[in-house]
Amino acid sequence: MADKKLKVTLLKSTNGRIASQKACVRGLGLRRIRHSVEVIDTPENRGMINKVYDMLAVEEI
Repeated sequence: MADKKLKVTLLKSTNGRIASQKACVRGLGLRRIRHSVEVIDTPENRGMINKVYDMLAVEEI
């Protein structure tokens, strides 16, 4: 059985954000605006996404 994946895209800059939000963006593997990554749908990744949801676009794959 394949794991569910999420496609996460960074839409806004991390400039002016607190350190924990910047760490969540980096932890998801995002590097720059409009950069997309596929991450496995785990509670840990969902928590990071929820912390910076206003900066991201998330799609289920």
